Amino acid sequence: MIGAGLLHDVGKPFTAFKKDEEDYDFNEWSFTDHEERSYQIIKNWPFISQYTKDLVRYHYLIRDIKKSKKNDPERYIQKTAIWDTLDEKMHEDLYRFLSYDDAGKGKKRRE
Repeated sequence: MIGAGLLHDVGKPFTAFKKDEEDYDFNEWSFTDHEERSYQIIKNWPFISQYTKDLVRYHYLIRDIKKSKKNDPERYIQKTAIWDTLDEKMHEDLYRFLSYDDAGKGKKRRE
């Protein structure tokens, strides 16, 4: 978890964009698919375990499934198919990681 905590957002600078006028008004950024970019950066690093790489790659999956269920049925199907390939232990660890990530941002998890 510590390694994933340190590496899970390394892809954000490469995916940052402003989606609409409100983002400009409030100086906010979007980072769509930053978790996949983060994974692509670390996937060949031999000193990082596959477990850590998987946590990095899928750390946003739970939230992505929830968001896409309402707004993007095709993406929802893709993301739930990925979720279904992961074992129960990884599901538990992804929920745990999400709560840690939210706590680090000062948020309470609403899932």
